[in-house]
Order: sequence, then structure tokens, then C-alpha cells
Amino acid sequence: MTQGIIENLITALTKLPGIGRKSAQRLAFFILTMTPDDAKGIAFAIIDIKDKARFCSVCFNITDTDPCNICSDTSRDKERICVVEEPSNIIAIERTGFKGTYHVLLGALSPLDGITPDKLKIIELAKRIQSDSVQEVILATNPNTRGEMTAQYITEIIKPFNIKITRIAYGLPIGSDIEFADEVTLAKALEGRREM
Repeated sequence: MTQGIIENLITALTKLPGIGRKSAQRLAFFILTMTPDDAKGIAFAIIDIKDKARFCSVCFNITDTDPCNICSDTSRDKERICVVEEPSNIIAIERTGFKGTYHVLLGALSPLDGITPDKLKIIELAKRIQSDSVQEVILATNPNTRGEMTAQYITEIIKPFNIKITRIAYGLPIGSDIEFADEVTLAKALEGRREM
């Protein structure tokens, strides 16, 4: 009997991204050692997010209130919108101290995968720029082919609004050695150089 419920938990945990069978097994046995309250807390948190999570009607971040906490924060700089591919990108950018607002595309262009402009929140971005007093759009899509294609497409769409359009810089991570960097990273670092 015990083996069946442990196996069920292991199988369920392998459905999480990046969790293979061995990691799922370790997690399952760790969950067994947790207090009932801690285990129930995790279970209720999962149920709660599945029941309450939705997209913000303004920026398309994941939220339980609409508009989200960032969009409704009056201390945020509403003149700057940082455009990201996924809600998880906002968490990373927030750690930098950025105090503008966001717009989540919910993906990146990939015609081969059927992700065309109409599948992303690009029209909604254009409407925000038209209706709000936006002065700058910061394109923070991923530094890969899909992210670059998406950034280029958005640039063409919003260029007529006559606002500042910037792209996040790419380059060497802090603490790394130049000799170990690849050519593309070094080229991007040189392109994104700034005056001292």
C-alpha cells in the first residue's frame, strides 16, 4: 500500500519541469519527513494558485488581483514599459530595482511553431502606448533568434508612435573572464559599450 502512494507522488512530481525520476524520488521522501502542516501548506498553495491566478488585464502578468500590484502601484514610472516574453521574466527584472511598468507578451515569435504576432500580446502593447503617456519601451526579450525576431517586429509596429525604443544590452556576466567568452557574447558586449 505504502509503495503505491509513494510511486503516485514520484510520478506526479516528474511532471514538473526539470524534475527527473531521481529528483522526484528525493522530493517524495523529503515530503514524507515534513510536518503535516508544512505538507498541507504546499498542497494548499498549489490549489490556491490554480484557483486564483489569472492574467492582469493591463500588462498580462500573473496575478490574483486585477489590475496587478505593479500596474496599480502609483509610485511606478508609468512612462517606461519593459516588454518581456513571460511573467517569470518580471521576477528577474524586479530584482534589479527597475521601477517602471511591464508588458508580458506571453511568448516569442516562432512561425515554425505556429506562434505568429496575433498569438502574442503585441496589439495590446500598441494600445497601451497610444492611450498612456509612455515615453520609452524597453525591449527585454531573450537574446536568442526568437527574442531578436520579436524585438525587431515590435520595433517596426511601435516606431510610428515616435517614442524612445531601447533594447537591453548583452555582454559578459560580472565575474567572468574574457578569454572564456564566446564570440557572439563578446561582439554583443562591444556593441553595448558605454562611455566612462
